[in-house]
Amino acid sequence: MGIEDKSAMHSKIRRSYDNTIIHNLFIFNKSGICFYGKNFTNHFNMEKNLVSPFITALMSFSKEMIGKKFKTIEMGDVKFVIFEMGSINYSILCDSIENETFLGEIVLQINKRLRRYINKKKININAEIVYDSDLIEILDNIIDDTLSSEFDLKVEEAIIEYMKEIILINEMDGTILLTNRGKVIYSSYNKLDLKNFLKEVEFRVKIHNNSILKLFYTFKDKRFIFSEYVQNKYFIILVFDSHVKFGMAEHYLTRIVNSVKKILLD
Repeated sequence: MGIEDKSAMHSKIRRSYDNTIIHNLFIFNKSGICFYGKNFTNHFNMEKNLVSPFITALMSFSKEMIGKKFKTIEMGDVKFVIFEMGSINYSILCDSIENETFLGEIVLQINKRLRRYINKKKININAEIVYDSDLIEILDNIIDDTLSSEFDLKVEEAIIEYMKEIILINEMDGTILLTNRGKVIYSSYNKLDLKNFLKEVEFRVKIHNNSILKLFYTFKDKRFIFSEYVQNKYFIILVFDSHVKFGMAEHYLTRIVNSVKKILLD
């Protein structure tokens, strides 16, 4: 059995951008007993006490059959990403393009604060019924604080509105805006094209003397990208058609980067 979650959804951690969304978060013990479940969107109405045993059973099965537990279950446009943190498991249902490294860092922060609370209150997390009268509220606050601290939504909204205007440039095939941790927060591509794009291109960034080098990449269909970090906060990717001259692409990138820097300073 788990604790029924009747808490209201906190709007400050709900992101409205279409290209990247966390839908659900489930926290459960090794036996599959879910003691916390939260919906961030209305896209999927899932019963936490059904999801956690199912995922736990699949993890045990994969461990027995192939010697290791899976970490991701892909289901078309969405996926479950599972993180094992000692005796606590975290499962996130999110869009398929969501960056798993970013999710792992978020879960790590949540887990540290949750562990401190569990140890302080001497909660038996492995019990069949995990009970603490304040646990749900505490977890809501931990998750709210952790996720809301990741973003300056007001600034992001201004940058995204600016990025939406960029695609009007005829020479440009598409634009993508990521955080410095690889989270896509805007793209002019639809979800399928963006997913294929992210699968084809694996970004490697070299850091030297605290400066991050620009990235250049050419696709098989001769499209190419120019990209650059902005103040170590955002990563701007511009995709160009093959007929565009490199000098013009560099000009567009410089102009856009300077505009985003100005928004960050306002």
